[in-house]
Amino acid sequence: MEALIAIAQQFTQVASDISELGNGLINDTFLVQTQSKSFVLQRINLSVFPAPEQIMANLSQLNDHVALKPKDSVKLKIPAILKTLTNAGYYQNEQGHYWRALAYIENTESLETITHIHQAEQTGFALAHFHGLVSDLEPSHLYDTLPGFHIAPDYLNHYQQVLTTANVVSSPESQYCSAFIASHQSIVNDLEIAKQQGLLPLRVIHGDPKLNNFLFAKDTQQIVSLIDLDTVKPGLVHYDIGDCLRSCCHNLATNEFDLEIATALLTSYLSEAGSFLKKADYDYLYASIRLIPFELGLRFYADYLEDNRYFKVTEPKQNLHRAVNQFQLCESIMKQEKAINALITRLKLL
Repeated sequence: MEALIAIAQQFTQVASDISELGNGLINDTFLVQTQSKSFVLQRINLSVFPAPEQIMANLSQLNDHVALKPKDSVKLKIPAILKTLTNAGYYQNEQGHYWRALAYIENTESLETITHIHQAEQTGFALAHFHGLVSDLEPSHLYDTLPGFHIAPDYLNHYQQVLTTANVVSSPESQYCSAFIASHQSIVNDLEIAKQQGLLPLRVIHGDPKLNNFLFAKDTQQIVSLIDLDTVKPGLVHYDIGDCLRSCCHNLATNEFDLEIATALLTSYLSEAGSFLKKADYDYLYASIRLIPFELGLRFYADYLEDNRYFKVTEPKQNLHRAVNQFQLCESIMKQEKAINALITRLKLL
């Protein structure tokens, strides 16, 4: 705790209390209490983000871009970067770790599951609104802080390389994962081929719009912020749409895809996003919904086979169980393909 206080004091003269914040799998995140206000303190995971200066440059450019918009047109708060006492954008300690501070958005909460359709509608609106805010930000002006992120064919290639050296312990879960990958591996090419053909353009994306990265106002349950912006980079908005639906529509008890929540979220998203989506964007919506849980299951399973190097775990088989959950979710999506495509067709005509 003394070491954390010393780091926090690089950003404030007095830190009265520090506690862990959130349950992210990548960065270490803390809430720092001071006499006047609270702020978020994070240690950037250098194994995942080897160039933290680029992350901070992207975040700074994002903040500057949104600040130029008419205030009454901006419905989301982007957390401000807090400088150190020496006016630096981040602090590097003697161990070489990079720390940064962000404004804490008071009176908000994050959710782990959707419990009301209103929450799904708000999430769809907020993601589309974010995409709209950055739709005129040139993607090439941002660093690609995670080269290869969401490039599903690369994840498949990595998995196949891991298989050549991994000591795979046979179990029903492991057999299920390997069989599911073998049966459906062709879908990893869907979005990348469309991108290469010029059907899907690069845009600025959030990169990790899972449900608990949206902050809801405690009193109104309106979404006021979208956080965890380290993954903001050039990409396909389909990655964001698919990942958001994966997170929000996943029934954790059954690993099924909740079509009612998907309907509310997509309806709200497309009502807001109609100004910048093209025909081809609609044509690949189902492919994105199906792909992202498959991709994440592939990543979880490969990480399990590599002794959990990437994702944080509390027990050795946690990434294996995560992979099973994602593949079962993907299976549920494929069983509902006709209904999901009918929904997309209906929304496309509105």
